[in-house]
Amino acid sequence: MRSVGANPSMIVSDAAIGVLGAVIVGVVIAGIVAVALSPLTPLGPVRPFYPYRGVAFDWTVLGLGMLALLAVLGAFTVAFAARSAPHRRLGRPRPARRVSKVADAASSAGLPASAVLGIRFALEPGADSAATPVRSTIFGTTIAMVVVIATVIFGSSIGTLVSHPALYGWDWTYELAGGGGAGDIPAHRAQVLLAQDPQVSAWSGYYFGNLEIDGRTVPVLGGTVRASVAPPILVGHGLDGSDQIVLGPGTLAQLHKTVGEWVTVSYGTSNVQRLRIVGTATMPATGVGGVTGHPSMGIGALVPYRIFPAPVRNQFGNSPTGPNAIFVRLRSSVTPDEARPSLDRIARALTLPTNYGVALLGVQRPAQIVNYRSASGTAALLSLGLALGAISALGLTLFASVRRRRRDLALLKVFGFTGRQLAVAVAWQASCAVAIGAVIGVPLGVIAGDSLWGLFSRAIYAVPRASAPVTTIVFIALGAFALANIVAVLPGRIARNTSTALLLRSE
Repeated sequence: MRSVGANPSMIVSDAAIGVLGAVIVGVVIAGIVAVALSPLTPLGPVRPFYPYRGVAFDWTVLGLGMLALLAVLGAFTVAFAARSAPHRRLGRPRPARRVSKVADAASSAGLPASAVLGIRFALEPGADSAATPVRSTIFGTTIAMVVVIATVIFGSSIGTLVSHPALYGWDWTYELAGGGGAGDIPAHRAQVLLAQDPQVSAWSGYYFGNLEIDGRTVPVLGGTVRASVAPPILVGHGLDGSDQIVLGPGTLAQLHKTVGEWVTVSYGTSNVQRLRIVGTATMPATGVGGVTGHPSMGIGALVPYRIFPAPVRNQFGNSPTGPNAIFVRLRSSVTPDEARPSLDRIARALTLPTNYGVALLGVQRPAQIVNYRSASGTAALLSLGLALGAISALGLTLFASVRRRRRDLALLKVFGFTGRQLAVAVAWQASCAVAIGAVIGVPLGVIAGDSLWGLFSRAIYAVPRASAPVTTIVFIALGAFALANIVAVLPGRIARNTSTALLLRSE
């Protein structure tokens, strides 16, 4: 086109128009599919109560999302078209044809000719007139692997969070609660009974209440210094002294403080003290029954229990006195069901007319965890959708790469390659591209999944512990190899059926 008078803008337009058309059609079809699927949403327990179950089009998500895709992909298309235009290449030295050292090493190792050629097809772009985008293929394969692995890790981490109470503040097995959290549990009697139970590993007593922290009312756990059982620490450390306080991350942000600073703590106008913030913790969802201001994940504080005035620690004048609750942790070899009968007996033994009864409570889940637990199927479906999208992209990328080699594969027939040898070459090409994508993409996917989960867990004030299912990741890598060889079957068959006479005529 350049030689017959086309100017640079015409050449760039010709190169970009086809790709831009594909981008527009793809984005529009994606939007249509999303709208068509909208009657199936919302998923989970809210669906029976959702008032609008028909077709929906959310302009905020779909409209702006489609425009953003068009803008970003369109800009990339125009930039690549301009970069590859002939007038940009004038005066540049002709690049030397790259030769793959991996393919040379495979040849020196004595691999069959079909295997060596397959490796060359995957790593060498070829001559300018019939060059193939090997780097784009490897990059696309790597991105697909990253997306799949990161999605699997994120989905697995949600399941781990919901099923492990320690990650959302409940770092013990049972709670002995006196009078719904307001009554006193006889401290000495409880210590004797729990020490005699061989299934119990550790326990600590706590008081419930509300304190003024820098003028803000905050639900508080009053515990002992260096308690055996305490909420999981996120930053810093637990209580090591009587002048220290541990805050939930949300409360820390509300107070506009950082770890290491000091706060003023009081109960009304009494017991005013200055405490140093020594850490943040994921606070448990527990407190006085019927009171809304109880700690929950990021909200609340942990202080030495003596901060509470003595009348507050014993509101009803009970005797004997003790904490409002005892958090009990079992030995690792004991299941909660096995230990429950003996702990029920301990709860009954600690029940007095003055403390309104001691109850044995299991895991108390905060609202966020209840929501994630009820919507776990939704998260799984979204993860599956993202994984299928990435796998489809991987298959299309490999198919396009192998298809671009049909001419080379057909030319090999002229030199005596059999159909089986052509199939082997195509399989090696696809497998080599996936191998590179897996070697790079799997570690990057693990890093990406761990980073995304860290951002998410910190946003909800949970312990940022990602779950990487090794077996699933291995199966994904093996599945990618199987997919690569399945995808390569059709282009290889087309190449075997291409007429060598037509090819020689074109040459």
